[in-house]
Amino acid sequence: MMLSETTWVPAEALPIQSFREHLRLGTGFADDYVQDGVLDDALRAAIAAVEGRTGKALLIRSFKWTVSAWRDLARHTLPVAPVVQVCQLAIVDRTGQVHVVDPSRYVLERDVHRPRVASTSLFLPSIPVGGRAEIDFDAGYATSWNELPADLTRAVFLLAAHYYENRGQGSASAGPMPYGVTSLLDRYRNVRLFGGA
Repeated sequence: MMLSETTWVPAEALPIQSFREHLRLGTGFADDYVQDGVLDDALRAAIAAVEGRTGKALLIRSFKWTVSAWRDLARHTLPVAPVVQVCQLAIVDRTGQVHVVDPSRYVLERDVHRPRVASTSLFLPSIPVGGRAEIDFDAGYATSWNELPADLTRAVFLLAAHYYENRGQGSASAGPMPYGVTSLLDRYRNVRLFGGA
């Protein structure tokens, strides 16, 4: 199994100015924007950490999920939520030939934590020996920062500020998340009981 991003959050989508205000950095100087690269890095690191902890994509972008076998022959859980749409399901054989599956053969089962691609008949298309299935999908809460839930943006700002303020002390991301951040993220985490997938 492998998850890869096929599109990324563009620089203009990041709230650099709002983050600068959150940090209360000085303004009105000729070099006001000299730290934008550092702020960008801190925000991207915080977004990645929040997404990794919650399993949720914040800003909508495209992903590709590659699997060599279905866990359940009738439906397959996607690794990121919330899923906006499944763009394509394809079966790739061992020679690399791609067979795009008719969209009428599957549907997206929306779920807060575990969205799934499900067959509209009995089974999902079979994956040949040495082959794989590739599911292209879009996931995320919003297309712009201002549309995100307030607790998620607050968590990102708190964590990004932590990274920014501790940037000279080695890897600030190596330790545990600050308590305020984890408490904001708890309700977004996927709680698994009894080893369920």
